[in-house]
Amino acid sequence: MRGAPQAAAVSGATSLLLDLEAHPVIAHRGASAFAPENTLVGFERAAAFGAEAFELDVHVSADDVPVVIHDSTLDRTTDRRGAVASMPYEAFRDADAGARFTSDRGATFPFKGRGVRVPTLSDVLGMFPDTPCIVELKTPRAAPAVRRVVAAAGAVARCILASFDERALAPFDAPPWIRSATRAETLSLVSRALVGRAPRPARYRALTIPTRFNAIPIPMRMLAGAARGVGCPTHVWVIDSPELSLTLWEQGVCGVITNRPGAMLAAREAGRVA
Repeated sequence: MRGAPQAAAVSGATSLLLDLEAHPVIAHRGASAFAPENTLVGFERAAAFGAEAFELDVHVSADDVPVVIHDSTLDRTTDRRGAVASMPYEAFRDADAGARFTSDRGATFPFKGRGVRVPTLSDVLGMFPDTPCIVELKTPRAAPAVRRVVAAAGAVARCILASFDERALAPFDAPPWIRSATRAETLSLVSRALVGRAPRPARYRALTIPTRFNAIPIPMRMLAGAARGVGCPTHVWVIDSPELSLTLWEQGVCGVITNRPGAMLAAREAGRVA
C-alpha cells in the first residue's frame, strides 16, 4: 500500500506536481462537486478535504486583471451577464459567484447571497501560498498578466501553466517557468510511443490531459510510460471515480484531477498503487 506522496526529489522548491513518484490528488476548480467552482470557498473546501494541489482557469478582464473563471462570460456561474474581457474587474467583482451553484439539480442554492465572488489569480495564490497549482490560461491575452501575477506571488516554482491554445504557452517556454505539453506535443508523444520510437527531449515538464482525444481513448499506460522517459509526470482530468483513479495510478499516471478530492484521497489510501 502506498501512503501519501513523497516530496519532490529534485529540489525542495520543485512542485509536487513534477514528482514522478507522487500520486497527487488535484482539485478540479476546487472541490467543485461541493462548492462553486473556481471560487475561494471552493478551494477552501478542497483544502479541507485534503487536496494536495489545485487546477484552476484564468481569463483576463478589460483592465488586464487575471481572474479565476472557466467561461469567457459571467453567465453560467454568476448572477451577472457579459464577457469577462469586455469589462474592468471592478465592474464585476461583486458578482455573486455562488448564485447558480446547486448539487441537487436546482432544489437548493446553498451559496447564493453568501458573498462568494469571482476571485483574482492573486487572491488564490495569496490565500494558499504553499499549494501547487495547474493554471490553465483560457486565452493567449492572459499570458502577460499571469506571468506578472505568478512572479509577484513568488509562485513560479509551484505553478504549471497549461492551455489548449499553444500561443498562450509560448511566453512560458523558458526556465524558470514550468509548462505542460501542448495538444500537438502530447499527440506527437503518443504517436512515437505507438511505433516504439524514443520520446524527443521536451520543452514541457508535465502532461495535463483528458482520458480521450476526439472520443478516442488515450493508451494511458503507454503514454504515461513515454512521458516518464522525458521526465514528465502525467496528470489526468476529470476523474471522479475512485476505481478509475486506482487504475490510472497503476498505469503510471501521477496525478488525478477531480471534483471529489476526498473520495480520491480515500481510494489512494485504501488501494494498492504499484
